[in-house]
Amino acid sequence: MALAFVYHTVGDLTVGKPDLVEFHDTETINSAIQAIADSPIGSIPIWKKRSLSPPSSSSLDVNGNENNEMRQERFVGMLSSLDIAAFLANTATNSQDQSLDMDRKLNTPVSEVVVPNNSLLKIVDPSTRLIEALELMKQGVKRLLVHKCLVWKGSCKHFSVVYYSRWLKNMESSKKSSMNVQASSTSSSSRATSIPNKFCCLSREDVLRFIIGCLGALAPLPLTSMARLGAINSQYSTVEAFKPAIESAKATPMDTIAVAVVEQTPEGKHKIIGEISAQKLWKCDYIAASWALANLSAGQFVMGVEDNDIYTDIKSDNSEEGSRRPKKISSRSIRLLSNNSGSGIFGQSRSMYRGRSAPLTCKVKSTLAAVMAQMLSHRATHVWVTEDERDDVLVGIVGYADILDAVTKPPTAFIRATKSTEIM
Repeated sequence: MALAFVYHTVGDLTVGKPDLVEFHDTETINSAIQAIADSPIGSIPIWKKRSLSPPSSSSLDVNGNENNEMRQERFVGMLSSLDIAAFLANTATNSQDQSLDMDRKLNTPVSEVVVPNNSLLKIVDPSTRLIEALELMKQGVKRLLVHKCLVWKGSCKHFSVVYYSRWLKNMESSKKSSMNVQASSTSSSSRATSIPNKFCCLSREDVLRFIIGCLGALAPLPLTSMARLGAINSQYSTVEAFKPAIESAKATPMDTIAVAVVEQTPEGKHKIIGEISAQKLWKCDYIAASWALANLSAGQFVMGVEDNDIYTDIKSDNSEEGSRRPKKISSRSIRLLSNNSGSGIFGQSRSMYRGRSAPLTCKVKSTLAAVMAQMLSHRATHVWVTEDERDDVLVGIVGYADILDAVTKPPTAFIRATKSTEIM
């Protein structure tokens, strides 16, 4: 484990981060769609509104502001693009009033869609050591809420800290700093001047960007294969390509980051052809995606309908009565069809939903540094791992938690890859 995780603090990662703007559970799905599109990741934290009644003294800190316990209780959970698409997919039927039904769904309060899970976000002090933050994220925490500070001096004398584009150097003598460290058993000994009710949110992507900036301190981990590190997670969710796409949203566990759409090989292995995930649906046309999710198979959903025998009737410009000729629907302009294609929102709109988005993959022998670079360059939450000899035979998945677990392992914890996880 690199000493950088011990000496650095969460405050080092908050430089330049924008202030948190709470998205409340009373907002509509329509508003949530815009908020997710504006977010750097395909999900947003959902909060309860503060009570209008005067708060009790126990819910306030010494300065009269809302304390961390009350703020933590107001956090509801995370809402992703896949949650919204799956919710709207229940509307994508062939009923005559589907347009009105969709309008009603888009104006539904977010509280009826978000899955409550208060453990996905934790409030931490900016002086919290980075190693403690990594442990929280390894246990499933997806966001860290950090107080914004005017002035802060870390408990460690080895590093200066950047805040608001300034270098704040520790001006205390080495002797005094050493005494302060010995006197404090936790990182709470660091002093901070917090801005009241000003927070910023750190994601696991932010932590990964920090880690890739100090790969040299992690040697020899960066050049070690994912299989050798034991970072390949073989517990992943799949859906057969011929099954309805909506099954991927209904059957996913709460913490599943993606569902692989697979076909069975003659050897009984999984051949990955695509994925259904919040990342792939980020900034999509939700009405189009929900229709596709409700009406297409998983294979059609991820490959794009232009590879399937789906046709529409069009009128020929050279015939007064019109003629029927097959036209293959492009996944770039998929026409949302119903039995009564002339009515309803699904018969009138043209889709911006695009299939044929190949899943991000790596090899069993890919190194930790290579996989981290892949995830950050594609802003991906995960990478699918395939066999070295065959690009599409699925072995497992690597997500944020797997990488964080790998970088905090001591070199003596490396495991030998077995034949089942590493193909020579």
